[in-house]
Amino acid sequence: MNRSLTRRCFLSRSAGGLGGLALANLEAAPHFPAKAKSVIFLFMEGAPSQLDLFDPKPAMAKYDGQPLPESMTKDLRFAFIKPTAKIWASTRPFRAYGQSGIEFSDLLPHLAARADDLCVIRSLHTDQFNHHPAQLMMVCGSQLVGRPSMGSWILYGLGSESHNLPGFVVLGSGRGATAGAQLFASGFLPPVYQGTAFRSTGDAVLHLKNPAGMTPERQRARLDAIRDLNQRHYDELADPEIAARIESYELAFRMQAAAPELLDLSKESDATKTAYGLDNDDTRAFGSNCLLARRMVERGVRFIQLTHGSWDDHNFLNRNLAKNCRMTDQPAAALLADLKQRGLLDSTLVVWAGEFGRTPFVEDNRPGDDSRGRDHHPSAFTIWMAGGGVKPGQTIGKTDDLCLAPVEDKVHIHDLHATILHLLGLDHKKLTYRYQGRDFRLTDVAGNVVRKALT
Repeated sequence: MNRSLTRRCFLSRSAGGLGGLALANLEAAPHFPAKAKSVIFLFMEGAPSQLDLFDPKPAMAKYDGQPLPESMTKDLRFAFIKPTAKIWASTRPFRAYGQSGIEFSDLLPHLAARADDLCVIRSLHTDQFNHHPAQLMMVCGSQLVGRPSMGSWILYGLGSESHNLPGFVVLGSGRGATAGAQLFASGFLPPVYQGTAFRSTGDAVLHLKNPAGMTPERQRARLDAIRDLNQRHYDELADPEIAARIESYELAFRMQAAAPELLDLSKESDATKTAYGLDNDDTRAFGSNCLLARRMVERGVRFIQLTHGSWDDHNFLNRNLAKNCRMTDQPAAALLADLKQRGLLDSTLVVWAGEFGRTPFVEDNRPGDDSRGRDHHPSAFTIWMAGGGVKPGQTIGKTDDLCLAPVEDKVHIHDLHATILHLLGLDHKKLTYRYQGRDFRLTDVAGNVVRKALT
């Protein structure tokens, strides 16, 4: 399991005990040579406004303050506003950066400076227009509760290269995600593939130190006794929950040696800590998580999910968007620069995404002050990818003049997931798990690899 998470280690166990779980994993192995070995998923919970960050629409100015004709809005669905709401043209200045000429707003100066490392996809769309189901859709490939998360699927398919740390780690900053722990659950996959959440306040991992008087030898003997009892129980019931419990005790024991060193940032240079923003109150939380993500990649962790919330700006969009960008822009750019400088970006896939976008229409619940915001918009939004076999310095997809819908290279969530798996050497149609009589996969029954995004 975590040493046993690789196919080889699964099969090395007896057909009786824990080896029974190997049978569920026989088809889960790399299907072809991978470009990426690990993934850092920067999940911007709440849905950042693509119109004010990545997708400039100067033509909107002529519609500013006006409703659109019904012929243009009749098929649109929004969470709170009506399609008769008035257009609100972004006031953010945009300009082109780097040799690639990718455009960014003034709120993302640090990421803009990394433009030539990025593949920006402006044509994402999803099926869900409320946060909880849309977050499940982005992370689990389905709006239904109980499906495995992307990190769990990838861990199931590839295992972990880390012996002493979880293969799938979750870090959080800001206000958290509305879908909560379901965003790193293993669903119907064996529980060993579930993500491990590190806390954002206090000790990142509780109980790393033994209580006074408990020597490592005594603890090892205690764990051996518990393992033997659990193994007897597993031999009787073959319940994967019991197998996961055995592994969780073993991994926790190994983490007592490995995690303190991982979490100790004191040996990082002052220049590195400053680059990530650890010396600034605004950037410290997300910056620390980005730095930890780089350290986890170095130690073989397969999938690191950083959730920062919330970008759900129904009101006071300009103020709130500026705040979230101050918190995340510098650390995300520092992560890319640090990975690249250390030779890790080529093998690490970095993905930045929210669950959907924001409307070109205004949501104005408190007229008379700068309280304007934007509603949920599932039909068109922007994400970016970098490293791990992604072709950098390009923009894929185009939306119409009002960002109502993609008009070129339309990309669905299933296509994004298919592309991520492809970069990891996994065929999304072959990465399956049989549950309740049918084969499930992350991409359900759809999905095409976005070939333009590949090197």
